[in-house]
Amino acid sequence: MSIDPSARIHPMAVVEPGAVIGAGAEVGPFAVIGPEVRLGAGVVVKPHGVVTGWTEVGDGTVIYSFACVGEVPQDLKFKGERTRLIVGARCKIREGATLNTGTEGGGGVTRVGDDCLLMTGAHVGHDAVVGNRVVLANQAAIAGHCQIGDDVIVGGLSGVHQWVRVGRGAIIGAVTMVTNDVLPHGLVQGPRGVLDGLNLVGLKRRGVERAEITALRAGYQMLAQGEGSFLDRARRLADETESAHVREMTDFILSASDRSFLTPK
Repeated sequence: MSIDPSARIHPMAVVEPGAVIGAGAEVGPFAVIGPEVRLGAGVVVKPHGVVTGWTEVGDGTVIYSFACVGEVPQDLKFKGERTRLIVGARCKIREGATLNTGTEGGGGVTRVGDDCLLMTGAHVGHDAVVGNRVVLANQAAIAGHCQIGDDVIVGGLSGVHQWVRVGRGAIIGAVTMVTNDVLPHGLVQGPRGVLDGLNLVGLKRRGVERAEITALRAGYQMLAQGEGSFLDRARRLADETESAHVREMTDFILSASDRSFLTPK
């Protein structure tokens, strides 16, 4: 066990031998830190928080009461193989959230990026890759093997089906089930998720130039109404566009995927 002298460990916390606790970290009463856990500098684990498994938590992340970080995956194929969870810096993992380690068949690692907010009861399943600045609202669930891009927002009580990719900057409304890939900067809503336009508010908040937003809107319309199949329209758009954001969208569509796409109305 390695505990930095500046770390503050409550006497009623359990820190198992082998754990590494970084400078300035805090572990509250009744919290449990497993033997293969590494907490970075300034990490806070509040009372009754649990960090277990082969888990690394980045600097400045806060884990709130009754969150369970690093428990084994909810996968019937899992047979106890050694897999891990990596959580980035400055995340906020709120009460009751659950993050699982990976599986051997899925690459063995679940990853959460920097500056993410996982609200009460949010779930990140095995082998998922969650980007930076992602927000999972209350009770949102990310299933196994999903890929969630940077700056994505998933509304409360929403679920993302296993193997689904959600592109950068997309937003998913509350109480929505997403079963197919979501385009970068897409807006998805409805009980059975429907692609209903672009996340224009998010684009403006991130300071994307007006010309790029205009190009995205035109590209989206071409994907929705052009001739040929959806993939044909994406290939044609890729050949014609000079916009970096539109290129990001077409690259996403034309890359390999285990799911089909939510397509524009």
